[in-house]
Amino acid sequence: MANQRRRAQRLRDGRQRPASTSHYSRTERQLTNDLRSIVPSGSLRSSLILLRANTSIRERPDRFALGLSAALPYRNSMLAAVAASATRYPRAVAVATADHRVTYRQLWRGSNALARGLSEGGVLSTDRVGILCGNSSMFVYALLGATKLGVDIVLLNTAMGAAQLAEVIAGEKLTTILHDNDFGAALSTIDGVWAVDATQMHAILNSYPRAWLAPPRRDSRLIILTSGTTGRPKGAARSSGSSSIDGVAALLGPVPYRLRDTTVIAAPFFHGWGLANLLVGLGLSATVLTAPEFDAAHTLSLLSEHKARALVVVPTMLQRICALSPTRLARADTDDLRIIASSGSALPGRLVTTVLDRFGPVLYNVYGSTEVAVASIATPADLRRAPTTAGRRALGVGVELLDEHGASVGNGTVGGIFVASSARFDGYTNGHNKKVVNGLISTGDLGYFDEHGRLFVVGREDDMIVSGGENVYPSEIEELLNNDERIAEAAVVGVEDDGFGQALKAVIVVAPNRHVDEQELKDLIAHRLARFKVPRIFEFVDALPRNATGKILRRQLN
Repeated sequence: MANQRRRAQRLRDGRQRPASTSHYSRTERQLTNDLRSIVPSGSLRSSLILLRANTSIRERPDRFALGLSAALPYRNSMLAAVAASATRYPRAVAVATADHRVTYRQLWRGSNALARGLSEGGVLSTDRVGILCGNSSMFVYALLGATKLGVDIVLLNTAMGAAQLAEVIAGEKLTTILHDNDFGAALSTIDGVWAVDATQMHAILNSYPRAWLAPPRRDSRLIILTSGTTGRPKGAARSSGSSSIDGVAALLGPVPYRLRDTTVIAAPFFHGWGLANLLVGLGLSATVLTAPEFDAAHTLSLLSEHKARALVVVPTMLQRICALSPTRLARADTDDLRIIASSGSALPGRLVTTVLDRFGPVLYNVYGSTEVAVASIATPADLRRAPTTAGRRALGVGVELLDEHGASVGNGTVGGIFVASSARFDGYTNGHNKKVVNGLISTGDLGYFDEHGRLFVVGREDDMIVSGGENVYPSEIEELLNNDERIAEAAVVGVEDDGFGQALKAVIVVAPNRHVDEQELKDLIAHRLARFKVPRIFEFVDALPRNATGKILRRQLN
């Protein structure tokens, strides 16, 4: 009898197929049509990509059909994906940290409760709600609960200081903030905002254990703050109900995410990259392992102890993992790891080779931005052949390189990178937009295609340095310096100069227990590149200034 109960439990959790499922059988085309009924904007190819990622021969086929039925009332919003997972795998762990884990059923019911409590507290669908939480189940409760009310949601950077936080809250006209307890003091001085901390949110979850909500009449807008490397962060808005099947398939085509993966997401949830992977994971009924603060050793332990199949990072996180001791790296069991997905800033070529050599052909470099979503993806094969590539155009995404007159440039010629994507943002909340040419939106980057169709990003348009009449792209010099084993990391910027207009300045972090002097670096650059690309100024520092997502704050280096 006990064995029968255990077998029944395994069937409910989807870990074992029933002996006979012929009466549940459905053709791939039938399932694809069901999927497209939720997201009708998608192409058949995109539907098949999602079907491949979201089904398994080890799953009872009726689970997929039940999930689709649960998703239908929510159309193509993020709520549809989570509703499906909560129906297919209610007892499966959705999000886990070191001290808390929540199942899909708890996540769905808890977000209902939070939405009910916020509504009774006076939050209206016309309000704008901020989320100021580190990576945790509470972030996900807050995100889903606010979405169920149809409010606009602003994801706040947890690394912002009190002054900048107050400025952003005022600029984005927030009425309610859902936040971790650590931010209570910073928010207490801001008038006109209802601040709900984690303790209060937990109380609300427990107050409405059986709350039911009809699907919201209005789709929430998700507002992600830009990195703010050149000034106050701008809010980039995107409807939670506008994410087309093609936008999701652009990522799932080359990157082999699969149903019920165990995924470690180290990238912050408030950032577009971390958020995208969180939502993909929830839609694939994955177990997402995370932590409020990144720690390289802890992240490696999560991969090893939970036999995780995927890791989501920004490049600086990957650098810190690879900088762990050889003994620590060798001791970690990463045999089940199939995906290391990196985005947010450029991957140094030396780091790419190190990762491929240590972890195998599992590294994917995803290029895009908050505004355009995914533009191109470099697979492990691409990166082995060309370590600095940003990859090839993603499925269903147009990428064109244009000159200053809006004309396309040929292979090997540097141009502005412009993208056409169904997943593009709606515009900034301040009413501005990115530059658009013939329906293509600018990423603000410069790059070129090689003869194999691989994209290479040479830097930001704003970062290009004109020195003595010559155009210099910092990334070329930085890549050369970063490939030197004596250098931990390097950045090159332009500084004002009376004689040259701008002079090149290299800021260097020397690797531990190594030594290099200025003349050696000048000789290295002069030998490998043109003489006008040799920086006139070298500064040696302990670390480069970075924001919470790992991007270098170049304005602090000038």
